[in-house]
Amino acid sequence: MTLMSLVDSQFVAFLIAITLLSITPGVDTLLVIRNTARGGVRDGVITSIAICCGLFVHATISALGISLILLQSVWAFHLLKLAGAGYLVWLGITSLLAARRGQPLPVKSMTGAASAVPLWQPVKEGLLSNVLNPKTIVFYMAFLPQFIAPGDPALLKSLWLAGVHFVIANIWQIGMVLMIGSAGKWLASPRFAQVLNAATGTVLVALGIRLAMEQRPV
Repeated sequence: MTLMSLVDSQFVAFLIAITLLSITPGVDTLLVIRNTARGGVRDGVITSIAICCGLFVHATISALGISLILLQSVWAFHLLKLAGAGYLVWLGITSLLAARRGQPLPVKSMTGAASAVPLWQPVKEGLLSNVLNPKTIVFYMAFLPQFIAPGDPALLKSLWLAGVHFVIANIWQIGMVLMIGSAGKWLASPRFAQVLNAATGTVLVALGIRLAMEQRPV
């Protein structure tokens, strides 16, 4: 499979969706913020990388599930894709409701000295937080099939998409780690979280509807 076949017509839609999902506040974001406040920049960066390593575990599990479904029925595969589009809409609505509540991110400016934390601790916390999160398992099973065609090698395509997710999520999370000290008050403002949730929620709903309307039996 060539790079051109990996970057197909659906790749731009994937890039938009995964970027929005990466910046939407969730368990991973909160863990990175907490560990940065606890152990400083090093702790936050290691936590982010460990979290994103778990994405490849979910991508592999998802690919095996997709392959099994394709062996049974292409129609079942398209039903899975339709369910995944609906899941994106649900995630978008959840973000819109969060925007309505106006709950801020738990970010505080780091004025105190960071505590000494063993290297293995953020690695363990980040990896287990992601791998054992049932929402992430469900998300990858519902999300990745949107961007995998029946003729694609499911495992290779899933790992490629997870790699793209890995890069984008780390750019966002590590960027946040570096900003917490200097822009903590801005990140902690209710307005920032409200605008972020409203924007990502609106686009996710629109993208989910678009993907649902594009489903075609093979």
